[in-house]
Amino acid sequence: MTMLARSVSIVGNDPKSTRRTGAALLLSLLCGTALAAPAQAQEIAATATSAEAEPQDGNEIVVTGSLNALPVKDVGSVFGFDKTLVETPRSASTISDEQIERFGITDIYDLVAQSPGTFTNSFFGVGGALDIRGTPGETYFRGVRRLDNAGNYPTPIAAADRIDIVRGPASPIYGPSKTGGYLNFVPKSARVAGGALLGAPRGEVSYTGGSWDRNNLRAEVRGPARILGADLGYSLYAEIEDSGSYYRNMSTKQTILQGSFDHQLTDRIRIEFGGQYQNFKGQQNGGWNRLTQQLVDDGTYITGTAKPLDTSGDGQISQGEINASIPGGLSVFGNFTCPNSSFSPFASGFTDACFTQTYPQLNLVNTGTTKLSRRDVLTGVNDKLTNKQTTLYYDVTYDGADNLTVKNQLFFDNTQNINNNDYGFSQRVKSYVIEDKIVVAKSIETSVGKFSAQVSPSIRYVNFDYGDDFDFEYFHRVDLTQGYTPTSNRLLANECNCGYTDRVFGHTTDYGIAGLFDLDFTFGLDLLLGGRYDKVDASSRYDAAVMDRVPTLNSAKGSDDGWSWTASASYKLPFGIIPYATASQQSTIVVGQGAEVLPEAVASAFMSTSRLYEGGVKGSWLNDTLYAALSVYKQNRTDFNIQSITVNQAVETKGVEAETRWAVDRHLLITAAYTHTEVVNLTGLENGSLFSFFGIDDLVNVTNPTLHLGGQPIGLVPINSRSDARRAGIPANLYSATATYGFDNGLSFSGSLVKVDSVFSGQSQAVRLPGYTLLDLSSSYQTGPWLFRGVVKNATNARYFRANFTELFGSTIVLPERPRSFLASAVYKF
Repeated sequence: MTMLARSVSIVGNDPKSTRRTGAALLLSLLCGTALAAPAQAQEIAATATSAEAEPQDGNEIVVTGSLNALPVKDVGSVFGFDKTLVETPRSASTISDEQIERFGITDIYDLVAQSPGTFTNSFFGVGGALDIRGTPGETYFRGVRRLDNAGNYPTPIAAADRIDIVRGPASPIYGPSKTGGYLNFVPKSARVAGGALLGAPRGEVSYTGGSWDRNNLRAEVRGPARILGADLGYSLYAEIEDSGSYYRNMSTKQTILQGSFDHQLTDRIRIEFGGQYQNFKGQQNGGWNRLTQQLVDDGTYITGTAKPLDTSGDGQISQGEINASIPGGLSVFGNFTCPNSSFSPFASGFTDACFTQTYPQLNLVNTGTTKLSRRDVLTGVNDKLTNKQTTLYYDVTYDGADNLTVKNQLFFDNTQNINNNDYGFSQRVKSYVIEDKIVVAKSIETSVGKFSAQVSPSIRYVNFDYGDDFDFEYFHRVDLTQGYTPTSNRLLANECNCGYTDRVFGHTTDYGIAGLFDLDFTFGLDLLLGGRYDKVDASSRYDAAVMDRVPTLNSAKGSDDGWSWTASASYKLPFGIIPYATASQQSTIVVGQGAEVLPEAVASAFMSTSRLYEGGVKGSWLNDTLYAALSVYKQNRTDFNIQSITVNQAVETKGVEAETRWAVDRHLLITAAYTHTEVVNLTGLENGSLFSFFGIDDLVNVTNPTLHLGGQPIGLVPINSRSDARRAGIPANLYSATATYGFDNGLSFSGSLVKVDSVFSGQSQAVRLPGYTLLDLSSSYQTGPWLFRGVVKNATNARYFRANFTELFGSTIVLPERPRSFLASAVYKF
């Protein structure tokens, strides 16, 4: 076999690497590492540090050491221009597939160790979307916004080639978005870091097993082909999982299929198309009910059985049977009806006498206490969460003369979701989005600088079909030591096609136009300016025949509009330091968990505006092997009377984010991050109160909580100060660090550490969850085409909790997190 001499460029590795090493590394990748002599293999490992060496343009090989963790590549997912993260005037991070693999990252909760600003509360145990800067974030797919995913399905981390986490609202080019930030999912593709197609096929097959019957099988293959005389790159990925769970009555079964294709039709026209299909079957996890500080501190749980309400004998409690017991349901606002009580925004009107005299139906029988296992949670044997997600894209790019590019992006995302929880919540979603966006980009280079512009018209159509059932949601009726019985099992709206709180159909159409300009002067100043206008038409109607209430408005049609803009400035100082400042205003459509807009919102207003002010400094030193960034920001909703409590709240956030990444040498990579966050609910601060479910420790005048655990006391939590209005569950301070060391013989060790402050579980600040330190460890060994990996999660077996839906349910339920667990993987690469 003839070996061609090629030049070698080293990024983040030993600059003394030789041309011979690069050729050997290329030979190894094209022909299989099993063909390389042992001495060559050791030399390759010493140079690449377990990273890939990929052909770029036929003449150069770039050895991208350090797990591709250093921000030295162009990332267009922030503003749309090909800038590195060092040059981008915003707080953002990337996580490569090498990092995902090396550190054993399996869900979005693991990303907190890799990126500041990303601590995520539990949304009933499903890792759907990140909380970024203390608020629910968006998820994008190759730069296009997906349908909201608060807790419909887990984001398939392993299918990503790269994950970008952008803190703050999206660029005007990307359309209306939330203020907190977004995760951009970049699927595996047939292109390599420099943009060229792979030179030869490659692939891998892996199996992962672990604690609690974890079973996961993945396979992928990527490579080049010729179709009709033109180059085609392909990437195919498949994943099958059939796993148990630490928690009782829970499991995961899912299939993920993903394909991406890159067809170079001519020298100037390229087509990129593909998609992802995910079929997920599992359950949501409400965690522990009957929450008290003592339950958190030592696991002492209040036992007892709710009084029977099932008069039909079918084993379930219908809404009619509940109303026959107490008209209007078991959620009681006792300050209005309890004897000898005056109105108070909090729970002082609830007393023992109230529940024994006025609401005896809420009393438990056969009561006591016991120690509760963390495995016993609100999930029942009949609970289910099924979600089919289909995502497709088709891009056509024309590269014209004189740095002119025209791209048309066509995108489709479809959600089909059924969610049943026997404590009294159900949901159904059958919604989809179609978006088409044209981006015309032009750049000019002169002696003064490089000046780039983008103009982008777009149209986005969302069709929603949504139903939910939450008016009769009672967490406490089930005794977790017994499980669900006819006294606690609710007849759900999805089971009878009746009693929906909302059953709504409709659509929105967003007509948008955006422009973005980058003025990069040779003397170091870079100005980035952009704007966007969106006009949204909406139509929405209820199906009142299957609802448990009579809506005040059956249907509505209307329009709303909004302006967005961004302005940033950065300056390249000596010694690699780049200070920057950004101001941005973002308009977005406020929708619910199924992309729905209710008729009442359509008839008034359904777009909201937020603003961001951010300043910071970034830098890259030591031949781009050391990166550091510091940002300070304030972002808030300028209008707060319209919000979705689940996916788009009216909040103000202030914070500090710091991050550093250092490839010390070709063996050692270390990172560290710090996050300080203060999130304030603006609606509560303005109104002086927030509606909430009351927990046991909220009812200060009740000495015997078993008197009300058969129902749900509700009311208004007083908000008298910014301290009262701080969003619960989000730590004020969070520290994280990672390190990985790769030996020349193929052995590597890695670890990640996250230190989290204590937090309140709910808005009433009645129960405090302890702070904790979470340590994950992993080790891998690569020999020839084989890679073996072991991962220990929560290595110190820390006992910790995650707050759940803090504004409504934080004082009533909490998620006890899993103890120490183990994963083991075997990977064959070819």
